[in-house]
Amino acid sequence: MANFYTDNPSLKLHLTHPMMEKIVELKERGFADADKFDYAPQNFEDAMDSYDKVLEIVGEICGDIIAENAEDVDHNGPRVENGRVVYAEGTKKNLDACRKAGLMGMSMPRRLGGLNFPITPYIMAADIVSRADAGFENLWGLQDCAETIYEFASDEQKEKYIPRVCAGETMSMDLTEPDAGSDLQSVMLKASQKEDGSWVLNGVKRFITNGDSDIHLVLARSEEGSKDGRGLSMFIYDKRNCGVTVRRIENKMGIKGSPTCELVYKDAPCELVGSRRLGLIKYVMALMNGARLGIAAQSVGLSEAAYREALAYAKERTQFGKAIIEFPAVAEILSVMKAKLDASRTLLYACSRAVDIYKIYDDIAKERKLTPEEKAEQKHYSKLADALTPLAKGMTSEFCNQNTYDCIQIHGGSGFMKDYACERLYRDARITSIYEGTTQLQVVAAIRHVTTGTYAAYISEMEKTEVCAEDEQIKNTLILMSQQYSAAVEAVTGIKEPKFVDFMARRLVEMTGHIIMGYLLLADTQRDPEVRRSLRVYVKYGQAEVARHADFIANFRPEQIEDYLY
Repeated sequence: MANFYTDNPSLKLHLTHPMMEKIVELKERGFADADKFDYAPQNFEDAMDSYDKVLEIVGEICGDIIAENAEDVDHNGPRVENGRVVYAEGTKKNLDACRKAGLMGMSMPRRLGGLNFPITPYIMAADIVSRADAGFENLWGLQDCAETIYEFASDEQKEKYIPRVCAGETMSMDLTEPDAGSDLQSVMLKASQKEDGSWVLNGVKRFITNGDSDIHLVLARSEEGSKDGRGLSMFIYDKRNCGVTVRRIENKMGIKGSPTCELVYKDAPCELVGSRRLGLIKYVMALMNGARLGIAAQSVGLSEAAYREALAYAKERTQFGKAIIEFPAVAEILSVMKAKLDASRTLLYACSRAVDIYKIYDDIAKERKLTPEEKAEQKHYSKLADALTPLAKGMTSEFCNQNTYDCIQIHGGSGFMKDYACERLYRDARITSIYEGTTQLQVVAAIRHVTTGTYAAYISEMEKTEVCAEDEQIKNTLILMSQQYSAAVEAVTGIKEPKFVDFMARRLVEMTGHIIMGYLLLADTQRDPEVRRSLRVYVKYGQAEVARHADFIANFRPEQIEDYLY
């Protein structure tokens, strides 16, 4: 029997990060729930034990049920019958197992039926689920849409919908349309207010993940005659009220167990969330940031699965009288895969911890006034989370695609066949750098943190990390990489030409990622020497990448951009 949590020491390393004590203390409000709920923790150690046990349950379900069903779900997939989605049998079993184990609404407050978990252990569960089946993660992981209801909906709406999510009902976020993909300002689904003050929705949504869910968050145009984001509002649609049918399920390359739907709204009753006109400007931005963190977790889980498949095959497959793992060309691929995996995971959890702290302070601010020190800390971590989220989504999804590619390469011709899981992993991985904002859009979000110095300040802070003598040389290499980065940023911003900054943005953001992930791995190594091998491999890899980008920038003239433009 496999357990996808206990067989992976890296997860426990990040779960026990020193910042978790602060996160737990804040989340539990000094353990005020201890006398109200029999399953609430009494202290920090009790809370950590609870996370550990729940994650062990997640790991067991993933290893014994979800992973076992993945191949069948990929082959059969969901279907549409009479305007409704019918899940594959394996998906039904997966959802049933998660519901019975109480793994829905994990981050929601106990008073609403949740487990009151911080974001970090919840994202860890998403990491584990994604290793088992990335397509199922899209269904299970959409429970984090409840965060948007919790943050912005009325108390009545919270009481009405969140307990249902915690009890196991599914969610979706209905954003994109045939003519509104990345450009959500173009959304035209119409929200009309009736004379009695109620709202109805009319129009079409496309590419909606888990589109026949029980509870939908819908972006719609509420302001007659408007054409931009200021005319959009957020609504809740409850499938119990009818009015939405599934026209079709998209025939996708991968994540086939996750139904991606085209939806038709016909006078569908709905409820306004929060204030009118803030749907895109405020609510969807928060929703998308949460989704991007989820895709980063999905990417890490897929990378984990790919690395394990590649390693196992390389140990078993013999050529020329020995296992192929003994050939340096193969061993190098594996060591770089592992380094990219560990680098991805450490960035993912650095981001989730920042999200945890600022979101908890946001929630506390609804209960009482924050102290000046708390306000300053909330502002710091909010800015850090805003900077790390696009970096995490962009870097982990690209590494996920590279690792699944390399997994097939190690399998050789066998990897091209459906007899091995790596073929499915490769197809599943491809979407991670596309949905919830392409890698190119993550660069657009991240570059302002390059030009305004957010990343530079974070790197400068990490340079203060105390390391053992064995790692001093690695730290010196990272300092040198940081100096190359600073020179490159200065060279690009010094031109004072927006087009030049846009053109160089990808290179600067990738340099940022390599340096930050290197420092995070350096810090991890001080807590666990087992990380040192990945640290050395990743920093050597990152050093070459930073030097390559630095050289390109240093030897590029602004007028040469015209050679690249169409």
